[in-house]
Amino acid sequence: MSVVKINVLTVPAEQRETLEKRFASRAHAVENSDGFEWFELLRPVEGTDTYLVYTRWRDEESFQAWMEGPMKSAHQGGGEGGERPKPAASGSTLWSFEVVQQAGPKVA
Repeated sequence: MSVVKINVLTVPAEQRETLEKRFASRAHAVENSDGFEWFELLRPVEGTDTYLVYTRWRDEESFQAWMEGPMKSAHQGGGEGGERPKPAASGSTLWSFEVVQQAGPKVA
């Protein structure tokens, strides 16, 4: 079964727009990666400053290959003047899960 990686980002209110714009500008960057299955950026609605970045992969090896290749390259890119932009998140934690059960909508 698949693996799920959830990057838990602490994002101060004044950085939310910056974070969302950065993800939007990299839209589709992960979609062609071998083993990639799904992506969602989840914005907090109330009571927290925590965003969740949900990705689903065929297996751990596919995720690691993406981490060492395309993801690493995307995060090393420079901003204006060749400098790396300041992170929008003030903290990050990676949660890892194996999918043991799943269900989708029942087709009538």
